[in-house]
Amino acid sequence: MKDFIQILKRFLPPYKGDLIMSFFYNILAAVFGVFSFVMMQPVLEILFEMAEPVDKLVPWEVSLDALKHNFYYYTTLMKLEYGADSALLFVGIILIITALFKVGFTYLGSYHTVGIRNSVVRDMRNQIYDKIVSLPIPFFTEEKKGDIMARTTGDVQEVENSIMNSMDMFLKNPVIIIVCLAAMIIMSPQLTLFSFILLPIAGYIIGQIGRSLKKTSRLGQNKMGDLLSTIEETLSGLRIIKAFTAEDKVKEKFSAENNDYRRIMNSLMRRRILAHPVSEFLGTIVIVIVLWYGGRLILNGETGMNGAGFIAYLVVFYSIINPAKEFSKALYSIQKGLAAMDRIDQILRAESTIVDKEDAKHVEAFEKVIEYRDVTFSYNGERKVLKNIQLEIPKGKTVALVGQSGSGKTTFVDLLPRFYDVIAGGIFVDGIDIRDYKIKDLRNLMGNVNQESILFNDTIFNNIAFGVENATIEEVMEAAKIANAHDFISASEEGYYTNIGDRGGKLSGGQRQRLSIARAVLKNPPIMILDEATSALDTESERLVQDALDKLMKNRTSVVIAHRLSTVKNADLICVFHEGEIVERGNHDELIEKDGAYKKLYDMQLL
Repeated sequence: MKDFIQILKRFLPPYKGDLIMSFFYNILAAVFGVFSFVMMQPVLEILFEMAEPVDKLVPWEVSLDALKHNFYYYTTLMKLEYGADSALLFVGIILIITALFKVGFTYLGSYHTVGIRNSVVRDMRNQIYDKIVSLPIPFFTEEKKGDIMARTTGDVQEVENSIMNSMDMFLKNPVIIIVCLAAMIIMSPQLTLFSFILLPIAGYIIGQIGRSLKKTSRLGQNKMGDLLSTIEETLSGLRIIKAFTAEDKVKEKFSAENNDYRRIMNSLMRRRILAHPVSEFLGTIVIVIVLWYGGRLILNGETGMNGAGFIAYLVVFYSIINPAKEFSKALYSIQKGLAAMDRIDQILRAESTIVDKEDAKHVEAFEKVIEYRDVTFSYNGERKVLKNIQLEIPKGKTVALVGQSGSGKTTFVDLLPRFYDVIAGGIFVDGIDIRDYKIKDLRNLMGNVNQESILFNDTIFNNIAFGVENATIEEVMEAAKIANAHDFISASEEGYYTNIGDRGGKLSGGQRQRLSIARAVLKNPPIMILDEATSALDTESERLVQDALDKLMKNRTSVVIAHRLSTVKNADLICVFHEGEIVERGNHDELIEKDGAYKKLYDMQLL
């Protein structure tokens, strides 16, 4: 219950107005509900002559005795003037009107609760998405994409179905119980005190069963994350699965995980459906005990209550049982929702390791030089991927990084926009450590074109204009022309407003890459980072893309990762990486003359 209240404290404050209105309407609904039950006692006593007729009206005042006396008087008067049948009919009409007010206020209470529930779920999804976007890349190297998707979708849905659905019960049922208990205390304090002893015992038993749900529920949600990860991997690697005829293998893996999920959910749901029969059985026991104890008091004359009063008391007491049962169901649901909320909080409370300093500087332009000073980096704190790197990249120069896969080239360029932070040394732009700049300003100085073209399921225009505010069609077309993309875009069905499908699946590899270059051209950054931008292309596409890259790099500072050495022959400086170190540096001709690692790589490619 404590965790449930903490969740409400986190998400409910913006909706205090709706919360107050819901609570107010639920109080009115409870009052009208109890009034309709309590008024049965004088009606039954007068009509069936279980009490003496009242023939005098006392002055109206705010007291229970005065209200009760005058109600008896009007009931007596109605019976004498219109007869018992008409009196019963009139009382029935009053009950109908009372019930109308009760259900009307109940609806209004739930009306406001629905708005709160859906708003809180919306806020929760927004917070998760905002957090995902703001978290640094290292966070996602440790997490499965499918599991993150499960938390964003399935776990949020579980919170909505359990915790937020239960919120309506917690706004309505306590009010009903309190109002009914107040009426019961007035009707018979002795009998109500006895009932107070029974209800907590039943509630404790139900609560103990509910607590066991949380652990099982968390296991189920973790397994659903594994299932979604498997599906995501299958969709991403479908070509390889079919090419290697591995359908049976992936089916077997998914079937095993799916069966584990079925087993966990069987255990969870069997405990969950235990809520209703347990609460029903305990409620019946409580009613029987109260009936026995109350009847014994009346038969022995130990209370001032008569038979009609006891019937009215039982009706009011029974009206507590249903809210109590709803509480038991809510406790079960809340435990399941709390497990989902724990998984959501693993994202919401994740610490971002790459953040702006409090006094971070603004930077709007790159003026002189990029410097790597004794830069050392490790992903896991053990194996060093880069070791004491020293390098200067003057403004306007092109620096190419070559070397075998895994030698540290991509890590080298990922450190520049602070996708990761160095563990020793520092990277300086115009003499200032990049950790002293605002991250957004720093990244605005750079454009990226990667080996894998990262495009979005949107139009060509929106993909090129991605990240550039208020871009015009003329500016987008000019960028596309520089990237050698205008011709194929113009030939497409809807031109610049053609949808390119998921990850640009409707385009060829060369076309996707040219759109990525056009996007970088439109951003017009002073620093370009090119990570093997032509390595996955055929000869003709490579020529078109390389021509676009040459235009892109003109008069810019460029850092180029390349496996095809022919694409970087004209670079101002070529750095050869080996096991996290720069083992050679110089231009193409100088490195060929050295007859070292670069010459060896170049000769291998010629062969």
